[in-house]
Amino acid sequence: MSPLITLGPVELAVATLLVVAAGLISIALRLGIGRRLAVAALRTVVQLGLLGLILEQVFALREPIVVAGVLLVMSVFAAREATARTSTGYRGMMVDAWLAMAASCFAVGAVVTQAVVGVDPWYEPRYVIPLVGMILGNSLTGIALGLDRFLDHLANRHAEVELRLAYGASRSEALAAPLRDAVRTGMLPIVNAMAAAGIVSLPGMMTGQILAGSPPLQAVAYQIVVMFMIAAAVSGGAMLVVLLAGRRFMGADAVLRLDRLRSS
Repeated sequence: MSPLITLGPVELAVATLLVVAAGLISIALRLGIGRRLAVAALRTVVQLGLLGLILEQVFALREPIVVAGVLLVMSVFAAREATARTSTGYRGMMVDAWLAMAASCFAVGAVVTQAVVGVDPWYEPRYVIPLVGMILGNSLTGIALGLDRFLDHLANRHAEVELRLAYGASRSEALAAPLRDAVRTGMLPIVNAMAAAGIVSLPGMMTGQILAGSPPLQAVAYQIVVMFMIAAAVSGGAMLVVLLAGRRFMGADAVLRLDRLRSS
C-alpha cells in the first residue's frame, strides 16, 4: 500500500493558483463575481483552518459534552446558512429550520453511527463529528430549497390554497400540494447525486477513503451509507421544516396568514 501523501504550504499555494485563475477568468469576462469568489476562498481557508485546530483538541479530549457542544454549534450554523439562502422568509424561520435540521440529522446520525458503523464509545469524535457534519452540510441545501419552494408557492399561488379552503379543505389538505412540491424540490439534488454516483462522479466520501488507503470496495460501502443517510435526512428535514412553516401561516382555524411573509 502506498504511503499517505501529505500536503504542505507549497502544495496549498499551487492549489490557490487554481482559484486565482478562476478569479482572472471572472474579471476578463466581467462576470461580477471576482470579489465574491475571493471572499469565499478566504472564508474557506480561515474556517477550515480554525476547524482543523478545534478538531485536534476535540479529538484529543474525547469528552461527550465537548462533542455534543460541537454538534450543537454546527447545527445552529447550518440552520443559519439554510435560511440565508431563501428569497423570502418569516419570523421564527431560523428556529423552524434548526428544529427540522437537528431532529432529522441527529436521528439519522444516531442510526448510522450506532447501528451501521458501530461507533464505540458512541461519542467517538473521529467518527461522529465528520459523519454528522456531512449530514448537516448536505441536508441544509435540500432543506433550504424545500423551504424556499414552499414559501414561493404561498406567495405566488396562494389563490389555489385559499380556493381549497373555500371548498372546505382542512389545513393539511390545503397545504398538501405545496408540501409535496417543496419536499420534491429539496430531494432533487441528492436524487441526482445518487443517480450519477459511480458513473459521472466519484463522491467525496469514497474519494477520501481511497486517498487514505482504504480498499475500493470498502470505500464504496462507506459512500453508499453516506448517500443513503443524506437522502433520509433531507427528506425528513424538508418535510418537517415545511410542516413547521405551514403552522406559522395557517393555524387550526384554517386561515391563511400571508401577512407573516416577508422578503429576505
